[in-house]
Amino acid sequence: MTEQNKHLLEEMLQEDESLTEKQKQILVAATEMFAEKGFAATSTNEIAKKAGVAEGTIFRHYKTKKELLLSIVTPMMVKMLAPFIIKDLNKVLDKEFEHFEDFLRAMIKNRQEFLEKNLKVVQIFLQEIPFHYELREQFIEHVGKKVLGRFTQIVEHYQIKGQITNMPPTTVIRLTASTIMGYFVTKHVIGANWNDVEEINQMITFLMKGLTAEN
Repeated sequence: MTEQNKHLLEEMLQEDESLTEKQKQILVAATEMFAEKGFAATSTNEIAKKAGVAEGTIFRHYKTKKELLLSIVTPMMVKMLAPFIIKDLNKVLDKEFEHFEDFLRAMIKNRQEFLEKNLKVVQIFLQEIPFHYELREQFIEHVGKKVLGRFTQIVEHYQIKGQITNMPPTTVIRLTASTIMGYFVTKHVIGANWNDVEEINQMITFLMKGLTAEN
């Protein structure tokens, strides 16, 4: 975990007065371990050693390892990730771009900068969301519902301008989001090594060919 990411995590935890110092140590250690090894491959014994506490201390505060995971992700979604995601997205959503391609480039750049600042927590979320329905529900509730309407308006705007094919806006959003998310997952979770500029250009070319309205 970078010092910047660790500082953000510790700062958020300091705001929660209900947490003891040992709980904060456990949550910081668990965040690092889950991001590094994944939830399934991380033992509570390893977390305890990294946190400098006895393993029994973890179970005094958290009944199961999954409860510990949710104790990390839930406050992150509510207090840090959701507001940050929406605030950062608004930097792009509140601007008007002449072309849909320009909007795509700005959105990718915006998400890349966000990930670099919050990578470890986002890694945990991306790694574990397929296996824990609670995480999916949290994302939908705190982020998905709040931004879907904005994205729909933007897609409809470029469809009216004749730049995007006239398929349902939700389909355009799904195809675009899955492509961009696939890029970030491959890079930050799987650890692909490539030329970012070339890869982003190819991704945008792929999207534009599939979404550009036929003349």
